[in-house]
Amino acid sequence: MAHPRAGQPGPCPKTLSILPHLVTAYYSIQPDADDVAQQVAFGTSGHRGSALNGAFNEAHILAITQAIVEYRGAHGTTGPLFNWP
Repeated sequence: MAHPRAGQPGPCPKTLSILPHLVTAYYSIQPDADDVAQQVAFGTSGHRGSALNGAFNEAHILAITQAIVEYRGAHGTTGPLFNWP
C-alpha cells in the first residue's frame, strides 16, 4: 500500500533540511552485503530503501548497473537498454 503522502509535496520547508545529510549518506555509506536490511530490494515502483540507513546509495546503483551489463552480455544482448519513442 502506498504511503498517504506519496506523490504529495513535503509538509513544510523544514523537511528539506535533511537533504544535505541524505546526499552525504548516499555517497559515503558503504552497505554491508551481509545485512539484509542494506541489500538491494525492489518493489512495485522500483528500488526501495534509504541512503540514511545504507539501503540505497551509490554502491547500490553501481551494483545494479553492473548486474544489468553482465546479464545482457551473457545473453548476447546488444544495443540500447530501451528505445525512447
